[in-house]
Amino acid sequence: MKLIDTEFPVLAFVDIETTGGNADRDRITEIGIKTLANGQESSWDCLVDPQTFIPQKIQKLTGITPDMVAGRPPFDEIALQVKKELEGKIFVAHNARFDYGFIKASFKRLGIDFRPKVLCTVKLSRLLYPQQTRHNLDTIVAVHGLTVSARHRALGDADLLVQFWRVCEKTFEPAHLLDAVHQLVSHVSLPPNISQSVIDAIPDTPGCYIFYGEHHAPLYIGKSISMRSRVMSHFQSALTVRKEMKLYQQVHHIECIETSGELSALIVEAKLIKERMPSMNIKLRRSKDLCAWQLSQDTSGCFRPTLITHKHLQPGFQENLYGLFYNKKEALGYLAAVAKKYQLCEALLGLEKVDEGKPCFGYQVKQCHGACIGKVSLAVHNLKLQTALQLYKVPVWPFAGAVAIKDGHSMLVINKWCYLGTANDHDELSDLAQSEDLNFDLDIFKIVKKALTGSHKTNVVKLFSTQEATVSFDAMG
Repeated sequence: MKLIDTEFPVLAFVDIETTGGNADRDRITEIGIKTLANGQESSWDCLVDPQTFIPQKIQKLTGITPDMVAGRPPFDEIALQVKKELEGKIFVAHNARFDYGFIKASFKRLGIDFRPKVLCTVKLSRLLYPQQTRHNLDTIVAVHGLTVSARHRALGDADLLVQFWRVCEKTFEPAHLLDAVHQLVSHVSLPPNISQSVIDAIPDTPGCYIFYGEHHAPLYIGKSISMRSRVMSHFQSALTVRKEMKLYQQVHHIECIETSGELSALIVEAKLIKERMPSMNIKLRRSKDLCAWQLSQDTSGCFRPTLITHKHLQPGFQENLYGLFYNKKEALGYLAAVAKKYQLCEALLGLEKVDEGKPCFGYQVKQCHGACIGKVSLAVHNLKLQTALQLYKVPVWPFAGAVAIKDGHSMLVINKWCYLGTANDHDELSDLAQSEDLNFDLDIFKIVKKALTGSHKTNVVKLFSTQEATVSFDAMG
């Protein structure tokens, strides 16, 4: 059944191709827009010179090569045309946060404010077809028998969204489909104690936001690379998510702390949650019982794990640590799971007491290969234990001293996995580089470890002296 055209605003089905997944760092290489107005379709597409390198894996995925975009207009030359194609229309995209985020960021770099109503076809598919287990574009193509013309090219994928929309038109009554669209794109109702001016004052930049209840009691702390958008998403989910509804009803005040980038926001969030103990944050809470396993060899040559508690724990300094757990119960549970998975002897691991020469309970139920009674050599048992724990080995700090990690316009100073502070000039960087205020935090350790081995590994500078700190800030600023 066809929808009554006058009931629907104009829809712009959008897809883009990019050089990567980061809207701040990567750039658009192609834009495809298919407009549906009064039942009629029109198309617009353009290859875009990203003015940066296109990684080989992206070239292979999209088929868009540097030669294809050479001589094509950069985004700033087509921005007004793109704006004209999208203005006054509902912005429709699959996983719309990605496409909308890139186009919005591209406009923002040119000083253009771009805030259309956005309809995500992933969310639409979930709402209309809840029986489907997956809602990615390939699944939608397969489930609804859509015709693929050019997968992973902008206009080709935009056409798939139009085809999906046509399927929805034929499957659902116009009122039902219109209702679904209104539910997903309608203006978000604000909490009773939060005004629009409060929302407008929230910067759409990286940072942490804090929801407070009555008497300034902290309710929830979160982080985002786009704070205003993330705060609004909490309120948008209030009708369907119980926790968000509770937050919606109780919030009286919102505080925002801008950071220079996503890494800074992650660290600030972890610190704030431990400092302010918001009632609705379960993860990242303070742990006073941090512990880890350490392997040592007894006189018989058997490797035995010893639990090192917070009083004697020095992550970043100590060799031969495994795990890092919030408490003893978690550590014991992990070791028991390792024993079961690798059929190790729980008696040799110290999890079970047995008389010397007697088999452990695990051997009797065929969950231990028999190292406890000599059926398996200690050398084999030791090797299996070391192999099982290797994935969870706590690395010793790999530098001779502090390092700085560039995050936006600031530099985060880290030493022995501990966050020392954020520097915005030479003096701050120099002071922090010499600081000995090392307070280990497991959550920050995980954040820093991931940063040093991931997207920030090329942004690391060693700081072993005041002079090097000064030079480093000049080089990276």
